[in-house]
Amino acid sequence: MTTPTLPTDPAALARYVDHTLLKPEATAADVTALVEEGARLGVFSVCVSPTFVAHAVAEAEGRLAVATVCGFPSGKHVSDVKAAEAARAVADGADEVDMVIDVGAAKAGDLAAVEADVAAVRAAVPADTVLKVIIESAALTDDEIVAVCRASEAAGADFVKTSTGFHPAGGASVEAVRLMARTVGGRLGIKASGGIRTLHDALAMIEAGATRLGLSGTAAVVAGFDGGAAGAAPSGDTY
Repeated sequence: MTTPTLPTDPAALARYVDHTLLKPEATAADVTALVEEGARLGVFSVCVSPTFVAHAVAEAEGRLAVATVCGFPSGKHVSDVKAAEAARAVADGADEVDMVIDVGAAKAGDLAAVEADVAAVRAAVPADTVLKVIIESAALTDDEIVAVCRASEAAGADFVKTSTGFHPAGGASVEAVRLMARTVGGRLGIKASGGIRTLHDALAMIEAGATRLGLSGTAAVVAGFDGGAAGAAPSGDTY
């Protein structure tokens, strides 16, 4: 895997970012503020809960892509429900869908179920809808991460994504991102999400192979380019 060129200014880093608001207590006003901040920062997209997709699309007015989640955060929804949720999100204007796998199926070694789950969502949305598969990497062994990434690729995913940010096992780690990137070999994108709070964190994930970042504190992360500890070079630490 070739070493990626790291972004060197706030604008370049912002283009990696899905500016995210998935708190259960979020309001429509919060989503409006998220979109305005995302547009000001120049992020790639905003990522919001399914109930806010139509509102985010209207507020974004073509300035930003809109992403949402599916089967979130547990992944313990039957595939038909996930597929219907994804289809509704696209009907409401979502450009991208981040679905959660059934982590228990992965832990049990039932990769056929994982692949079928992803395939059901893939079949429910148009081919140009970007499908990201959240694998909850912190809850998986290395072998399980590799197997789930392969199943996701076989089912037609466009990205594999580390985490929901809601699992008690934790969020993204440099090691998991590196393993995911090595497994999919550039054929899929890699989204690192969960616990990325500083410029150091963000650059470490990109250096490891992330091609997209899920951030809720984007402004603070990109502000690290102004200097200080947040702007330190990546060291390969786990986050």
